[in-house]
Amino acid sequence: MAKTEIILSNVKKLYDGSSHDTSSIHQGCDLHLTDGKIKKLRPHDPEARASAEIDVIDASSWYVTPGLIDCHGHVTVFGLSQEDLEASESASSYVYVEKILWRTLVDGGVTTLRDVGGATHMMKRLVDEGVFIGPRMKIAICMLSTTGGHADFLGPDRCHGELQKFWGPAPGRPSSVVDGPWECRKRVREIVACGADLIKLCTSPGVASPSDHLENQDFSAEEIEAICTEAEARGVKVAAHAHSQSGITLAIEHGVHDIQHVSWMDERLVERAHEKGCTVTPTSWTMAVLQTTPDLSDFVRDKAKRAYDVHAQAVQHARAGGLKILMGTDGVWPGMHGRNWMELVHLMREGLTALEAWYAATGAPATEIGQDDTGVLKEGMRADLLVCTDDVIDDPTRFDHGALLEVVKDGVAYRGGIDGLPQRSFRDSVHDAIGPVLED
Repeated sequence: MAKTEIILSNVKKLYDGSSHDTSSIHQGCDLHLTDGKIKKLRPHDPEARASAEIDVIDASSWYVTPGLIDCHGHVTVFGLSQEDLEASESASSYVYVEKILWRTLVDGGVTTLRDVGGATHMMKRLVDEGVFIGPRMKIAICMLSTTGGHADFLGPDRCHGELQKFWGPAPGRPSSVVDGPWECRKRVREIVACGADLIKLCTSPGVASPSDHLENQDFSAEEIEAICTEAEARGVKVAAHAHSQSGITLAIEHGVHDIQHVSWMDERLVERAHEKGCTVTPTSWTMAVLQTTPDLSDFVRDKAKRAYDVHAQAVQHARAGGLKILMGTDGVWPGMHGRNWMELVHLMREGLTALEAWYAATGAPATEIGQDDTGVLKEGMRADLLVCTDDVIDDPTRFDHGALLEVVKDGVAYRGGIDGLPQRSFRDSVHDAIGPVLED
């Protein structure tokens, strides 16, 4: 008979996700879990004993945090080479997506993921229904840009029938390429009808895209305003890819809520973003990965270096100006999926304290992405947590040395690292999905 309550007893050190202050750190505490939720967090009670209903697990050598919330994911992307792009649009794409989702949860420690381009409502449902093992998702479905913009990977042969290689139209996913205010409005309506939780657009060109220059403009002010107005009318927020100052300015002034990348953000733009209530998702790790990624064209490599050279300063401006910073990996390069905690490492390298980085990955983003029942370890919240064998709270690089013992999502453990917790494996997922069909 399964126990109705589990106590992680005498946790050595716990970060609760509620703030970036030391008040969010607890030592020698008990974390009570029941029915996939947190029942309570309290100082250690040495008198607590196991019973028929309660299992007490000695956690006196462990470090516990909330599960990570990654606010910039792409589970349909596993590389941007020609071969990778073709595979991502092939019939086998769902196999890759399943593997990426699994790695993101089980290895990356992400229990909630905001996918800002590529994932469809079907993929989200497959996780919710237990067919795929992965983090729960908030999805944008498309990453909107203009013809020749950041989401347009047609290349110079576009006039000779070449098909879109990157997030082309597919069941549950309209085209990401759109032009003109009224077409923008229509596309937002389509995306929301497909089940999107937010809208993603590009207000500036990108680093990895093959033809757009960073100094150029993507959407016009009228197009951005149309997208944001239509999104607001349908109750969803807007996030914008924005590197350049002109792109960041357009995002701030025309209704974007979350500004991503922010490479050339300065004090003036921080002040204006603060006035408008904007958040920022810097994606610091992917900017660093780009510096060592092989097989980039000279054009892309030059863009990557220029953006990287100013990025840390932009993060420091955002921090100094009091903007709410959200963690986002932007995992589009091989080897990034399943190491999502590296964004914590790079946020710290760009000027955040350890607790500021952790807050950006837990309590801060939860309400911003509409998932306010997670991110904080307190009564009534989802039991989403990481259990580690070393102090990753102080130094997240320890994840890279095997510190992650267990990932718990909704009270269920996925790594098999702790006896006494309800466990779920890939085999369980497959059985639950097709077992009843086979039995029929």
